[in-house]
Amino acid sequence: MTDPHWIIHLPTTLTSVDEAAALSMALRRSLGHVLAIDFGETTLSEEDRQSVRTRVWCDAPLATSRRCSRAAAHSGRCR
Repeated sequence: MTDPHWIIHLPTTLTSVDEAAALSMALRRSLGHVLAIDFGETTLSEEDRQSVRTRVWCDAPLATSRRCSRAAAHSGRCR
């Protein structure tokens, strides 16, 4: 059995999903070197509808044992 992983919920004052996605992208750029953070699993939700989540990243597995870093629902091939 493995130890449980913890989720950090980070409320913001942003009022649009686009602004929240932009903030998550900026956090990934600035904190991407922190291996304890799994940015591929980033989701967004409205404050009063936290059970309805929107994925930020595609995160599909790639042949290189890495994951796609493109936006969720991107067009074209993963990279």
